[in-house]
Amino acid sequence: MTRPALFAAGLVVALGSTVWVVAADAPGVPDGLTSLGAPVATEQVALGQAVYADNCASCHGANLEGEPDWKRRKDNGRMPAPPHDASGHTWHHPDRQLFTITKLGVNAVVPGYESDMPGFEGVLSDDEISAVLAFIKSTWPERARDFQSEVTANDEGGS
Repeated sequence: MTRPALFAAGLVVALGSTVWVVAADAPGVPDGLTSLGAPVATEQVALGQAVYADNCASCHGANLEGEPDWKRRKDNGRMPAPPHDASGHTWHHPDRQLFTITKLGVNAVVPGYESDMPGFEGVLSDDEISAVLAFIKSTWPERARDFQSEVTANDEGGS
């Protein structure tokens, strides 16, 4: 591995650890969240696909592709909605962080960060949020699912 690649990997780990500290104390995150990493029923994925279509696709794309030019800030200074397919970075984050962002908004994980991403508390149930995440994860290639599962396992070990 090259020196820049090692630095980037270390930065991802450091940032992930920092974000976890904030997310671990976020209100409203269910204790049983570890079940997101377990195999899920076809019914949960189907529910997640329907909930995603109704609540998430308008920003993140019908095919999880995100907004165009999603890595470049909008005129208002905020970042576009990222893709949730394997081309994005969703699979780099642990389940608890993904759940917290979906339920409470990005600001619950990164205080002070301005985002167009609303929290869905009061709109979606915890089961619906878990189903959406199961649907998203079901679309990733095995390598991304394995990486995300490991990130989640390491994250839960620190709680």
